Amino acid sequence: MPHEQGWPPKASLQTLRKRAAVYRWIRAFFDTRDVLEVDTPTLSRSGTTDRHIESFSTEFLGTAGEPSQHCYLITSPEFHMKRLLAAGAGDIYQLGTVFRQSELGAQHNPEFTLLEWYRIGWDHHQLMTEVAALINGIFVNCAGHAMLDSEQLSYRAVFQQHAGIDPITASTENLRACAQQHGFVIPDQGQGADSNDLYLDFLMSHVVQPRLGRQILSFVYEYPASQCSLARLSDTDQRVAERFELFYQGVELANGFHELTDASQQQQRFEQDNAMRVAAGQAAVPVDLHLIAALASGLPNCAGVAVGIDRLLQLILQEQGLDAVLAFPFDRA
Repeated sequence: MPHEQGWPPKASLQTLRKRAAVYRWIRAFFDTRDVLEVDTPTLSRSGTTDRHIESFSTEFLGTAGEPSQHCYLITSPEFHMKRLLAAGAGDIYQLGTVFRQSELGAQHNPEFTLLEWYRIGWDHHQLMTEVAALINGIFVNCAGHAMLDSEQLSYRAVFQQHAGIDPITASTENLRACAQQHGFVIPDQGQGADSNDLYLDFLMSHVVQPRLGRQILSFVYEYPASQCSLARLSDTDQRVAERFELFYQGVELANGFHELTDASQQQQRFEQDNAMRVAAGQAAVPVDLHLIAALASGLPNCAGVAVGIDRLLQLILQEQGLDAVLAFPFDRA
């Protein structure tokens, strides 16, 4: 019977011990820097409005006589952690499980381990430096690898270098032509079927990203504002936002922001996301009004980042698939 063959853990016990060592090192890293570990809900009344991410949804049946409530499994602890920041928690981090629909493959599992942290008074450049320190610490202390150099490059610069086009000033027609030259098939219909972001997403994932971080840690910052609903806009160029991503060996490891703190702007962006979801045939998601209220009460200036721990382990151990570092990946869950 198939289930008889699928009961053992997929990851080896040696790999599971390596995971535990990484967890211990992460906690020691933040302990020495006086960053508080927190624990926030996995189940929420609000999901993410991000049109590129789908939340798992479920029902809380309620107590006797009470109506059921629609709920979501979190795709990130971000919203709850920002509420803690607004309440004066200071520098905080969290290491835990998150969930995302329709994500399964060599570098995806529907549930995965995410490390997320926030630094008060920092911008995205300061946080990139700390991310590099944490990643290098794990590589050196948990895997015996040599220290990696790092670089910080603008989104605009990496596109000009690897795709031969300026992603900020290029017309939709020019972006479409560039994407087609690299094998992109134009969708027949649907919202955003002929948008700059559609072509930029393709060029980033198929042309630019595979060339990033081959031997070093590559940070890419200042993404187009349309791709950064949770980041503040640049003071020097409103066309871009203060978001960054980290790539190593062509794999995305981290996504960070100099956080947006304006409540009205954040609500407007969430509503715009929902309008785009509906136009694309996706369901609208309830806006997290607790987060909006927290921002209105005063979210301190801060930068935050999320790091995918399973992908990091996959790279450390030089495994071909994410399932090799999971005790029970989706097909054995």
